[in-house]
Amino acid sequence: MDDREPASDSRPNVLVFVADDWSAPHAGAYGDELVATPNFDAIAANGVLFKTAFSASPSCTASRSTMLTGMYPHRLEAGGNLWGEYPERFPNVVRLLREAGYATGSSGKGWGPGRVEDGREIRDKNRDSGDYADNPAGPYHASFEAFHRTKPATAPFYFWVGSHDPHRPYEPGSGADAGIDPTNVAVPGWLPDNEAVQADIADYYFEVQRFDEQIGRILRFLEEAGELDNTLIVVTSDNGMPFPRAKANLYDPGTHVPLAMTWPERIDAGQIPDTFVNLIDLAPTLLDAAGLPVPSEMDGRSLLPSPEGPAYDGADRVLLQRERHAFTRENNLSYPMRGIRSADFLYIRNFRPNRWPAGDPRLVFAVGPYGDVDESPSKSAILDGNVEPFFTLAFAKRPAEELYDLRSDPEQLHNVAELPEYEEPLQAFRTELLEWMRRTDDARIDETDERWDHYPYYGRPARGRASQ
Repeated sequence: MDDREPASDSRPNVLVFVADDWSAPHAGAYGDELVATPNFDAIAANGVLFKTAFSASPSCTASRSTMLTGMYPHRLEAGGNLWGEYPERFPNVVRLLREAGYATGSSGKGWGPGRVEDGREIRDKNRDSGDYADNPAGPYHASFEAFHRTKPATAPFYFWVGSHDPHRPYEPGSGADAGIDPTNVAVPGWLPDNEAVQADIADYYFEVQRFDEQIGRILRFLEEAGELDNTLIVVTSDNGMPFPRAKANLYDPGTHVPLAMTWPERIDAGQIPDTFVNLIDLAPTLLDAAGLPVPSEMDGRSLLPSPEGPAYDGADRVLLQRERHAFTRENNLSYPMRGIRSADFLYIRNFRPNRWPAGDPRLVFAVGPYGDVDESPSKSAILDGNVEPFFTLAFAKRPAEELYDLRSDPEQLHNVAELPEYEEPLQAFRTELLEWMRRTDDARIDETDERWDHYPYYGRPARGRASQ
């Protein structure tokens, strides 16, 4: 009988940190001097920091679906909607790693909210009831440390650390209590610059810092276990910050997310490429790190360098989209958008401009009227008194096409789609978007196709209608 210890698997571990509603550039590595993110900054310095990384969809369930499948949301059927259904028949990076011998797990917020195809509801383990044991992001564990202590000693691991930060609600004054001076906050041009909004952003920053502290605790544990150097570490967010005109929108505050990776064996330190990255690239990257083939169904590409050179050269734009976010319109209608973000322009096509982009103003939901915008002091600062131009930017109906010239308008406040001098780039983006939709079998290419309005919604419906 051979009683020798089995040889350890030399494949890298995979550790993925996913924040909930964190926008770029709110990290020290991106030049934000007010928010303290030393652990994210260290990962960026020791590996690669992506300046132009984007979520394929600015809605958590849809974004998390794409991160796990490597596919665009419109190809995932009900998996492309908030409180939708996870399409188990599509590729799943966790399942592929597990089948290849990886120990897999998750903690905090994994995929969801929604349900999987056998009817099990997937909620937030720490906030609601629901079966989390077989979450598509990995079987649930109380913590990474608990998972690590019980996993097979010789198997490489994949683990998803899903934070609840900086998702709302916030503790009012938490930012100031943590030493973040609200008067030093740089309020973006799409929000009113007043004390309420300043304090709200400071509270958001506090939760970003709390997420960063969680990263640090786990990395120290991994270092003490002697496994830090052979672990691919990825840090990102599912979508942008929970503020008006941000989350659930295709503008940068909703889709532009932080992304940093480190793995000494394959990634040289100190890289800051200009390439555009979509979070659909995450699944192919993890499979590449494990030495596994990337399924042909996946739309993303590996971000790891190859013998031929860096993988992150050449991509000069990303494709973006959104369908239904919360239950915020009569009959649970979607607000469909598709977009292209390049270095110089953001182009958005609104397929149902007759609908309210932030949700109906008179329906009352868990988050109030205009329910695709989370309740917050910033939302109230705009709605109380119908403060312009911020009300129009965040809540008013929008034209069928939007075009923003980022060279002169980096905050994307002035739609130039109707100006004659922009006819040439507008037409080019219009053609490119429709060609991409045809190539990827996007149902929205057919103006009469309403399937997105009829996919089931497994969350709470509207409570009623507000008074006039």
